[in-house]
Amino acid sequence: MLGPTGSGKSELALRLAEEFDGEIVNCDSLQVYRHFDIGTAKLPAGDRHKVPHHLIDVLNPDELFTAGEYARAAAAVVQEISARGRLPVLAGGTGFYLRALLEGLFPGPVRDQALRDRLAAREVRRPGSLHRLLARFDPETALKIHPHDLPKVTRALEICLLARRPASELFRAGRAGLRGYRSLKLGLWPGRDALYDRVNLRCEKMFEAGLVDEVRRILALGYPAEVKPFESVGYKQALQVIRGELNPREAVFYAQRSTRNYAKRQLTWFRKETGMVWLKGFGDEPGVWEEARGRVAEFLGCGKPPKNVPKPALP
Repeated sequence: MLGPTGSGKSELALRLAEEFDGEIVNCDSLQVYRHFDIGTAKLPAGDRHKVPHHLIDVLNPDELFTAGEYARAAAAVVQEISARGRLPVLAGGTGFYLRALLEGLFPGPVRDQALRDRLAAREVRRPGSLHRLLARFDPETALKIHPHDLPKVTRALEICLLARRPASELFRAGRAGLRGYRSLKLGLWPGRDALYDRVNLRCEKMFEAGLVDEVRRILALGYPAEVKPFESVGYKQALQVIRGELNPREAVFYAQRSTRNYAKRQLTWFRKETGMVWLKGFGDEPGVWEEARGRVAEFLGCGKPPKNVPKPALP
C-alpha cells in the first residue's frame, strides 16, 4: 500500500490486514526509528487493533539503515509471515524501499564508514571535489548525479573505490529481488488540493501534540541534533524552534510547505512505479475501501472485483 504522506495508507492497510488475516510490514524510512513518533505519524500500539506490525521501532536514531538493509530485513519478515499462513501487507511512503524489496538492488559493496569519513573530509576541504573525482572514475554515473547530491555522490565513489570498478558496471550486472511471491501494488491518489489541505492540518496537529517536546526528549537521551531522522520535515523545524531560529508559528508554516513539496515528490516517484492499481481518494473514504477490498479479494482468489467502480485517471 503506497501513497503520499497524509493520504491514509496506514489506516487502509490496517483494515485490509484485519479483513484478510494479514500482518503489517512497515515501508517507511522514518518509522523504523525509535522515539520518533509524532512527526512520523506512527499508529499508537493501542490503535493497531492487535494486528502485528513489523519493522517499526527497530533502530536507534543514530543507526543507519540503507535500502539494501531494508530489503533484506523485509524479505525475512515477509517469509516469516507467509510461513504462519498469514498475508504480508506492506504499507508506507518510501517508494525506494518497496522497489528495493520487490526488484532488488545491484550487488554493490557494503558501507565503509572510515572511507566515507575520509571522503567527507575531502569535500569539506575542497567543495565539489567528490563529484569531480567521480567524473574521473565513472563518467557515466557522474552525469546522472547532481554535484550537490552528496549522499549519492559519496555512495557512488564508495562503490568505485571498494569494488575497483565503475559503479555503472555494477548497475548493469543485474539485481535479485523478492522471489516466490506475487504482489498487488495498491496506491492512493487523492486530489492534490484536498491532499494539501490535509497535510496542512496534519502539521498543525503534530506541533499541537507536542512535536517540539518530543524532540527535546530525544536530545535528552543523548542523541545529537545531527542524526539523520532530524533531517526530516517537521523534526527539522522543531529543532529550529528549540534553537531559537523559528517561532512556533513559523515552524508550522515551513513544515507545511516542506511537507507539501515532499508529497509532490512522492507522487512523482509513484507515477513511475510499474503495475500500480490506483485508488482515487483517501484511505478513509468508503468508496476507496470497497475498491481496495475487492481488488485484494480478487487477487487472493476469494472474490470478484467491485462492479461499476471507475478506474482513477492519473493527473
